[in-house]
Amino acid sequence: MDCGFQNKVVIVTGASAGIGEAIAHAFAEEGAKVICNSRSYSSILNTVDAINKNGGTAAPVCGDVSDPETANKIAAETIAIYGRIDILVNNAGIVIPGTIYTLTLEDFEQSFNTNVRSVFTLSKAVIPYMRKNPGGVIVNIASIAALKGTRNRLLYSASKGAVVSMTRSMALDLAPENIRVNCICPGMTYSPSLAKRIADTPDPKSTEAAFIAAVPVGRLGQPEDIASSVLFAASDRNSFMTGSVITVDGGKSL
Repeated sequence: MDCGFQNKVVIVTGASAGIGEAIAHAFAEEGAKVICNSRSYSSILNTVDAINKNGGTAAPVCGDVSDPETANKIAAETIAIYGRIDILVNNAGIVIPGTIYTLTLEDFEQSFNTNVRSVFTLSKAVIPYMRKNPGGVIVNIASIAALKGTRNRLLYSASKGAVVSMTRSMALDLAPENIRVNCICPGMTYSPSLAKRIADTPDPKSTEAAFIAAVPVGRLGQPEDIASSVLFAASDRNSFMTGSVITVDGGKSL
């Protein structure tokens, strides 16, 4: 089914691995031109090269999206490369485990800079260019941790909760500009970081089995599951949808 992304220009942050990599590939497979962002050039090359070798169109634009000057540079370089910005996927994020007892102010600042400030700075940077089009779409990646209590994930839950709230307010503010803003809340999704987390436990097989048992559908999410939901939220076929918060978690949050 044609989702209407042919020749659309999409920026995907955190695109070097896992969910971000899958999102970048999914848009490219639908004919979009994809700007792949990561902090370093070397980390993003595999994603960009794989897209281009598979017949897609992608380019790297590196930098820390939580920095306003870097965010403005990313937006400007996207315009220089492809001439427009249609869709932004704010996917970059980090998980610093811990509780109110163990976490530090430094942890707080790092979590909110990466998970929240980056959404603010890059959205602010691309919106002027989206306004020059007939409109645009911003899709923010949060987490089901934003919607329910999660042990040992205080700052991750709080920062992703902020992303959900920002999504709703941005959707209201930008609706008159024909810029839609939606949010995806993934559940436990298999990725390099989750694989490492499992491998670092005393009994990886039992740990993975316990994770799977906690999901009603009986499996972990795959990055492609999240990518499909992002395309749904960004598609012009769903132009009446804005401010929506979509859980993609195999029923875990029920």
